[in-house]
Amino acid sequence: MSETADGALQNQIAVAGMYENWFLEYASYVILERAVPAVEDGLKPVQRRILHALKEMDDGRFNKVANVIGQTMQYHPHGDASINDAIVNLGQKELLFDCQGNWGDNRTGDSAAAARYIEVRLSKFASDVVFNNQTTEWQMSYDGRKREPVTLPIKFPLLLAQGVEGIAVGLATKIMPHNFCEIIQASIDILNNKKVELYPDFLLGGMMDASNYNDGLRGGKIRIRAKIDELDKKTLVITEIPFTTTTTSLIDSIIKANDTGKIKIKKVIDNTAKDVEIQIQLAPGISPDVTIDALYAFTDCEVSISPNACVIIEDKPHFMGVGEILRVSTNQTVDLLRQELEIRKGELMEKVLFSSLEKIFIENRIYRDIEECETFELVIQTVDKGLEPYKKDFYREITEEDILRLLEIRIKRISKFDSFKADELMKRLLDELAEVEDHLANLIRFAIDYFKNLLAKYGKGRERRTEIKNFNTISATVVAAANQKLYVNREDGFIGYGLKKDEYVMDCSDIDDIIVFRSNGTCVVTKVQEKVFVGRDIIYCSVFKKNDDRKVYNVVYLDGKSGTSYVKRFKVTSVTRDREYKVSSDNAKSKLTYFSANENGEAEVIQISLTANCTAKIKQFDYDFAKLAIKGRESLGNMLTKYPVRKITMKSAGVSTLGGVDIWYDPTIGRLNRDGHGDHIGNFEPNDSILAIYGSGNYELTNFELTNRYPAEEIMYLKKFEPQAIISAAYFDGSNKTHLIKRFHLETTSLDKKFLFISDHKASKLIAVTDNYAPNVQIKHKPDGKTNELEIIPIDELAEVRGWKALGSKLNYPKLVEVVFLATEEEAPVVEKAPDVPEPVEMEEAEEVEEVAETVSVSTETPAEATSEEPEFVVNFPKEKPEEEKPSIEEKKEDDIPFEIKNPPKGEQLGLF
Repeated sequence: MSETADGALQNQIAVAGMYENWFLEYASYVILERAVPAVEDGLKPVQRRILHALKEMDDGRFNKVANVIGQTMQYHPHGDASINDAIVNLGQKELLFDCQGNWGDNRTGDSAAAARYIEVRLSKFASDVVFNNQTTEWQMSYDGRKREPVTLPIKFPLLLAQGVEGIAVGLATKIMPHNFCEIIQASIDILNNKKVELYPDFLLGGMMDASNYNDGLRGGKIRIRAKIDELDKKTLVITEIPFTTTTTSLIDSIIKANDTGKIKIKKVIDNTAKDVEIQIQLAPGISPDVTIDALYAFTDCEVSISPNACVIIEDKPHFMGVGEILRVSTNQTVDLLRQELEIRKGELMEKVLFSSLEKIFIENRIYRDIEECETFELVIQTVDKGLEPYKKDFYREITEEDILRLLEIRIKRISKFDSFKADELMKRLLDELAEVEDHLANLIRFAIDYFKNLLAKYGKGRERRTEIKNFNTISATVVAAANQKLYVNREDGFIGYGLKKDEYVMDCSDIDDIIVFRSNGTCVVTKVQEKVFVGRDIIYCSVFKKNDDRKVYNVVYLDGKSGTSYVKRFKVTSVTRDREYKVSSDNAKSKLTYFSANENGEAEVIQISLTANCTAKIKQFDYDFAKLAIKGRESLGNMLTKYPVRKITMKSAGVSTLGGVDIWYDPTIGRLNRDGHGDHIGNFEPNDSILAIYGSGNYELTNFELTNRYPAEEIMYLKKFEPQAIISAAYFDGSNKTHLIKRFHLETTSLDKKFLFISDHKASKLIAVTDNYAPNVQIKHKPDGKTNELEIIPIDELAEVRGWKALGSKLNYPKLVEVVFLATEEEAPVVEKAPDVPEPVEMEEAEEVEEVAETVSVSTETPAEATSEEPEFVVNFPKEKPEEEKPSIEEKKEDDIPFEIKNPPKGEQLGLF
C-alpha cells in the first residue's frame, strides 16, 4: 500500500463523528435561523424578512399578500408556505399590519383566505418604531444579491407585546403576549428605577390566574378560564374563551365531557358573530354553579400553559424572565434613541456649518474673486483663502468637499439671497440643535417622554382584555356528574358499576373513590371500576370524600383475643388508595358488631343485649354515642362491656355533636370556604341558609354548599340568613331619577331564586345595604352644587319597616353624593318564647314502652318511610338467630319509640349479619 493511501486512511473521519457534527450544525441552524427570536427586536428571521420586504414595497397603499410573499422569498430560502403562515400570524395580532380582506378569526379557528385575495400594509405604529436605516446593521442575503437587516432597530419591547412560540431541535420557547399599555408603563417604571411586574394579556380575553407565573421562566404556570355567565337557572353563556382555544375546539370538548357523563347538558348553541357567545342549556335539576365548576374541570373552559422564555443573545440561546427581557428591550430603546439623537445632532451641525459658509460666501462676495482664476485648483484655493478668517468659528475644519458645495450654488440663488431669511433659518437650526443637545444631556427624561407619547398615540383601544383573578382549586370528584350506579355483592366481596344484577347502593361518577368496610374491621378505599374485588363480607360501601371532616363513623367491635366489646367514633379524612386499615383490634377473630355512618356527625343511642347465661347483673342497657369523643380510626376505643353480647340495636336517632359549620367568604375568588380565608359569614346548621344581596337590587337565599359562586363585583351583602333581621337599603330609582330608602323583613323562603326589591328600571341600582337593626344614615350632598355637606340621621326618621315589595321613602336631596349606613349598638327587642313543656308520662306507659323496646328488633318500615335525619348503619348479628316477637299494630300507635334498626336513606345500604 502506498504512502498516499496510508495518509488518506489516517485522515478519514468516523461516521459517528460526522453525524455528531452535522447534528450540532443542524440544531444550531434551526435554533438561530428558524424558531427562536432575537432579544434585540423580538422577531424570528422570517418575521424580520417580511417586515423588511414590506418596508421596501411601502408606498402607503395595500399590497397583495402573494406579492409580499414573493418579495420576501428574496431573503427567506424556505418556501412560500412558511412565509404565508407567518404573515397571517402577524396580521392577527393587530399591531404591525393594517389588514384588508378575510384574514381568518382566531376566536373561531377559521383560516385566512388565499394569499391572492388578502392585502396588507405596514401600520403607522410599525412605521414609527420599527425602521431606521441609519441605525440598522446590515448583512448580505442568502444568495448574496440583496442586503437584509441583522436585526431591526425596534424602539419598543415588541417580543413581549406579541409573544412567541417556537420549537427547535432540543430547545423550545414560549413567551406569552402582554398588554401594550402595561408594557409601556413598565418601561417607564424601569427608567424611573421602580420595580415592575408584568402579566400576560390575550386578545381573546377570559380570566387568568397568574399567581405561579414565575416571571415567564421555566417551571411557571398560568391558568386561563373562559368567562361563563349564568343567563338563568337553566342556561349558561360563554362570552370569552381561553388563549390557545377556539369556539369550535371548546364546543367539542364540552360535547365530549357530556358524552362521557362528566357533565349533564341538553344542548350547546354557538351564536358567535362579532362577539363570542356560546349558550349551554342545562339538563333538568342540574345546578348552574356545579356545572360551571365541572366545565372548568373537564373541558377546555380552563387551560394551563407553562411559559418558557428563551431568546437569542449574541448568537446563543438564553433563558431569561419577562422582567429581564423588558429591561434589555428598554435599555436598547434608550440606546437607539441616543443614536438617533446623535445622528440628528450631526446633521444639524452640518446644516449650521453649511448655512454659515453659504452666508459668508455670498455676503462677502467671495464668488467674485474667482472670476480671474484660470484653473479649477486656483478657484478652490481662492475660495479657501476667502474663508480663512472665519475658520476658527467652525466646529471642524473646512474640507474641499465643503468648497465644492459652495461652488455648486447657482447664480439665481445668489442673486435672490435674503440675509434676514438666512438668519431666521440659522436660528431655527440652532434652537433645534440646542433641543437635541438637551435631550442627549437628559436621555432618560427624553426616553420617558418617548414612551408616554407612544402610549398617548397608540394606547387607545388596547386596554387589558384578560381579567387577572385568583382561582379556586376545583375537585373533579366534587363537581363530576353522577354518570354511573354503584352496586355491591356483599358475600363475594365485589363492588362496581357493572354488577347490575347485584344490590344497588347509590349513584356515583366514574372518577369517584369508594370506601368499603368489612365485617372483620377492615377499611379500604379504592377507585370505582366496572368490577373490583375488595374482600368478602362487606357491611358498608359508599363514595369517599377526601378531607370530609363532617362524616363520622360509630362502631362497636368485639376484640377476638379478650372477648371484650369496644365502642369508638372516628373520621376517615385521608387514606392511601388500595391500602387496608384496621378499625378494630388486629386479632384475626375481631369483628364489627355494630356500624353506622353519619353524614353530619350524628350520635345515636344504641341498646346492648347480653347473652342470657352471662354473669352480668344487668343484661340489657343503653349507650349514647354522644358521650364518646371522636378520635382517630386506629384508636382502641372505650370498653363497652366485657360480657358476651347477644345483639346490638339502635334505640333512637341522635343529633350532630359537631356543632354548626363555620363558613367564610373569600371575595378574591368569589367562593365559600371552611379554611378561614376571607370574611366570616356565620356558623351554619343543616337547615340554615345564606342571604346574598346584589348590586342590581336582587336578593337570593342559597344553601351553604362550597360549590356556590358569589362574584365579588356583584355582591353587596353576604351573610347567614336571620329570618327576624331587618334589612335597610338605599337605592337609586332609574325611572324617577330619585334616591329612596327602605326597611323590610324578608318574607320569602325559596332557595336559589332571585327577588328584585328595588324598581325594575334598567338604570336602578342599589347604593347601600345593612342588616343593623337601627343604623344611622350618613348622607353627603351638595346643597349649593359645590360644597359637600354631611348629615347623620337615625333611620327611624326616614323610613318605617314595611314589606320587601314597598318602594320606600324618598330622600329629598337633589344633589345627593353618597349614602352610608353607620351601625349602632341598638338591638332588636327579644321576644320571649314559652318553653316547650313535655307531656307527663305515666308509670304504666313507661313500663309498657320498656317492654316494647325489649321485644322489637327489626324495623318493618319500608325505605320510603325512613327519614333522612336518621344515620345510615349496618348491624352485624351473631350467627345464632334469636327469637323475636313482632309488636302489634296497636303497640306501634301507642308509643313513639323509634325502632332499633332503620333503613338507610336513599343511596345507602343495610346489611344484617
